Amino acid sequence: MAMATMTAALLLLLFIAPAVYAVNHAVGGSSNWNENVDYDTWAAGQTFTVGDNLVFTYGGSHSVDEVSKSSYDSCATSNPIDSHSGGSTTIALTAAGTRYFLCPTAGHCSQGMKVAVTVVASNGTTPSPPSSSGSASPPPPPSTSSSPNGVAGKFCSMNHLMVGLVLGFGTMFALVV
Repeated sequence: MAMATMTAALLLLLFIAPAVYAVNHAVGGSSNWNENVDYDTWAAGQTFTVGDNLVFTYGGSHSVDEVSKSSYDSCATSNPIDSHSGGSTTIALTAAGTRYFLCPTAGHCSQGMKVAVTVVASNGTTPSPPSSSGSASPPPPPSTSSSPNGVAGKFCSMNHLMVGLVLGFGTMFALVV
């Protein structure tokens, strides 16, 4: 009986723990990546945090291009940063800042099939806008550190989470034995 309880508790923690780290944002919600969706309103209702994912689900007449701000503003599809097709695309949000996506199918972007997402760091801050000085310097490289996000980023660090899990399992084991 005690072993069954411990096994059930372990399985529960294994299912819950990954949910603490990242959120998968289904782009467009239940409407997915399609025409006639108000992506500005959808994005405004979301909080995108470093470590989260964008999940694009779409039909064969669509695809997903990540583009620069100027390409996003003008719906230019000739120079994408990255292109995706195949009906399902997951994009990891690895750094704070704004990222721009559009459907490169002719006419779709101009009809609103584009989305800009502003990703915040796990501590809730966004990068400061570039200065208006005349010298243009390249942006800093994206951070490669793995910061906790979601619930863990709001309330504790990854180390605190792991210590808590170890203490919890230790206590459960001590009670069983």
